[in-house]
Amino acid sequence: MVLLSTGVIALIVILAVLLVIFILILATNVKIVKQTEKVIVERLGAYRATWGVGIHMLLPFFDRIAIRVSMKEQVRDFEPQSVITKDNVTMQIDTVVFFVVTDAKLYAYGVENPMAAINYLSATTLRNIIGDLLLDECLTSREIINEKMRKILDEATDPWGIKVNRVEVKNILPPKDIREAMEKQMRAEREKREKILLAEGQKQSEILIAEGSKQSAILGAEAEKQMAILRAQGEAESLRQMKEAEADGIRMLREAEAQGIDMLNKANPTDPVVTLRYYEALGKIADGQATKIFLPSNLEKVGSLAATVKEVISDKK
Repeated sequence: MVLLSTGVIALIVILAVLLVIFILILATNVKIVKQTEKVIVERLGAYRATWGVGIHMLLPFFDRIAIRVSMKEQVRDFEPQSVITKDNVTMQIDTVVFFVVTDAKLYAYGVENPMAAINYLSATTLRNIIGDLLLDECLTSREIINEKMRKILDEATDPWGIKVNRVEVKNILPPKDIREAMEKQMRAEREKREKILLAEGQKQSEILIAEGSKQSAILGAEAEKQMAILRAQGEAESLRQMKEAEADGIRMLREAEAQGIDMLNKANPTDPVVTLRYYEALGKIADGQATKIFLPSNLEKVGSLAATVKEVISDKK
């Protein structure tokens, strides 16, 4: 068995230690960049590169990561600022700024502290805008204030690699006495609106009642009109039916008389029979309600009359 000398063993140990150190150095200099960020790398204090998403390797002892910049939209809620309006009213206004970094290199080297710079710039811009407005205009022109601030901040932060997307005025706090006066005014306005709404409701109620009465009267008149029409139609129908019944009675009487004459013709009556029938007819006339009865002056001519009737019947036959 060959024994290694002390020098060889020492050399192996040194090489092993160096290999471990090399592996550790490599491991500590391998960097992973996320999708939502950019990494600014400096070499010997100077800008070297901007890394995007992926795995990257720093040159040991020479390269370093200067800053990691988030590329997502960011929101900063700044402290309330004391501003003075055009009519010398002091109030507190706080704003919210929405921005995104468009150039990581400009963001890293354009300004010392970007967030502090945006805060100071927002405060001065807000004071300038509010100083040109009256109190009432400040309270009713938030959209105008927001748009003016966004435009000014966007132009000012462009050299810093920042784009301002929106600026929102979150709160406007006038002095206490003005707030109390505004609350009283709002309360009076609410009471006024309530009275107006109540009056409108009563007016609408009266209109509806009047409309209901009108419709009721119209419906009543229409009902009476329809009843009158139906009544007239009923009377006309009743009269028509009475006339038809009377006509039917007359027609039946005529038919009965015709049938009687026909039967008389078929019987071929003699003179005594005709005379007898004539007397019976006179008797019926006498039983009627007439107060006067006209008879032939010579009853002996009844027989001749009966003969004449017989001849007439024979002629009709």
